[in-house]
Amino acid sequence: MPSNFSFPRTAIATHLIAAYAIFTGAASLFCLQSWAQTAPTPVATPKRAEPVTLNFNNAEIEAVARTMATLTGRNVVVDPRVKGTLTLNTEAPVAPSAAYQQFVAALRLLGFAVVASDGLDKVVPEADAKLHSAAVASMEGGSTSTPGGNQLVTQIIRLQFENANNLVTVLRPLISPNNPINVNPGNNALVITDYADNLKRVARIVAALDVPNATDLEIITLKHAIANDIAPLVQRLLDSGGANAPSAGGADTSFKTTLMAEPRTNSLILRAANQARLALAKSLIEKLDQPTAQGANGASGNMYVVYLKNANATNLANTLRAAMSAEAKTASATPTTGVGATAGAAQANSTGGQIQADTATNALIITATEPQYRQLRAVIDKLDARRAQVFVESLIAEVSADKAAEFGIQWQGALGKAGDATVGLLGTNFGTAGKNIINLATQGAAGTVAPARGVNIGAANQTNGVYVLGFLARFLEESGSGNVLSTPNLLTLDNEEAKIVIGQNVPFVTGQFTNTGGGTGGSVNPFQTIERKDVGLTLKVKPQISENGTVKLAIYQEVSSVLASTTTATNGPTTNKRTIESNVLVEDGAVVVLGGLLQDEYGGNQEKVPGLGDLPFFGNL
Repeated sequence: MPSNFSFPRTAIATHLIAAYAIFTGAASLFCLQSWAQTAPTPVATPKRAEPVTLNFNNAEIEAVARTMATLTGRNVVVDPRVKGTLTLNTEAPVAPSAAYQQFVAALRLLGFAVVASDGLDKVVPEADAKLHSAAVASMEGGSTSTPGGNQLVTQIIRLQFENANNLVTVLRPLISPNNPINVNPGNNALVITDYADNLKRVARIVAALDVPNATDLEIITLKHAIANDIAPLVQRLLDSGGANAPSAGGADTSFKTTLMAEPRTNSLILRAANQARLALAKSLIEKLDQPTAQGANGASGNMYVVYLKNANATNLANTLRAAMSAEAKTASATPTTGVGATAGAAQANSTGGQIQADTATNALIITATEPQYRQLRAVIDKLDARRAQVFVESLIAEVSADKAAEFGIQWQGALGKAGDATVGLLGTNFGTAGKNIINLATQGAAGTVAPARGVNIGAANQTNGVYVLGFLARFLEESGSGNVLSTPNLLTLDNEEAKIVIGQNVPFVTGQFTNTGGGTGGSVNPFQTIERKDVGLTLKVKPQISENGTVKLAIYQEVSSVLASTTTATNGPTTNKRTIESNVLVEDGAVVVLGGLLQDEYGGNQEKVPGLGDLPFFGNL
């Protein structure tokens, strides 16, 4: 006969319940003590099989927990922070397991949870339940292993199509405030801790949302329109609609309708977020992909204007005309006879076209049939690409040093007596300006003539008021050095020559003429022809970028200068000129040395009197 725990609601019943609580109190205290001392796993008390009727009104939670432990044979431990009363009644007898589930549900309504761990059912505050050992379930591909009931479970849900971050804001209101929901971006998964029955509902919602997009990729082949023209137009129309406008919480860019042109097959690659957006995009494309109007005589020739973005219209027009001319010659050279020849000629005429360039708008005006225009447009799109640029940094260094020394003594003397008609001369002259060493010495001492460069020492002997003997000693040492360092930089387009010139425009006399007038009153009209040349630094670079990023450089570099000592020369100035011209291959960002020259020149010159100049000591005089 089934037992019945229903008591009359009288004072006697209250005493009986209290007495039962005292009877089971020792077991509860024992469980609490064993939990704190981490004793071996308690052995569960054999559970009752008879149905019971629950009738708890404002009973202490701890007392009800002890009763449930006795009914079910579970080891129930109540956290000291769990305080309060609960009311739990059943109208008909229920199985002990069902009674326990109702007890757990009542605790859940009060903000407490039951966590099963190591043979113990721990009654703890709901906020701390996630910190205790709980069951872990996983869900992937629509299948779930979540247990049922009011058990607290941590479930991992791996998403296949939807972004896990997007679902957090959707699922957060559906989960208990004390229970967490987190995202693992590494494998696009949700980690949720909540009650098992609620997790089943959350799993169904996630399965409904985690579906593939309406379309991954759809290719639409155009019949009449040009893909590069249609793609940006349709994209702007789709983006201007309200469906793609971001929401207040932000929108996922993966759901934006994307449209790309594929020029080779004249097709559009479409990706839409849903069927409605897909249908809208396909409808717009179908309406725009219409043939152009034909002429009055049914001819299909049309005029098209193509605005270029990067290429030069004049140069591109010449290239296309040359390509079309070569194609026409190839078609005409194909041997055909009879009906085939007539058809071939008609086809050749129908595919012909004209291309003109409009320099003001940098556009091409094309007169051609639709098939021919499609071919030309595909070529134009490839040639009208943005060209790469090359930045060249160069370093030009030149070091020069000149050194010269001069030492010499010159003599000159007049021989003869006073009154002699003939006077003899004895002396030396080794390149010093002047015809008379005696006069150079005397006039230099008097300050009437500027002495030569260097240190000049002179003396003259006077006899009867006439200078008859003199000498001049000259010491000169010259040295010069120069360091030319230039760092010109150039930026140019691929396969375009760039040039930089830094220097002066120096005049050079190339011819002169002087006419002598006849008689004493004749006029003289001299004139010169002058040519100006750039003297300084010149650098020319023409880069060509290969497919793998290697740069081919055609380089011409020149450094020229005017020799300072020849600026006032009668025959015009003399220039120093160093040039180098080379073709090199350089990796992107690499440094290359073009070349250089190390030159060392030495020259010595000695002038002396034969015989006398070889005498020791006196020869130096």
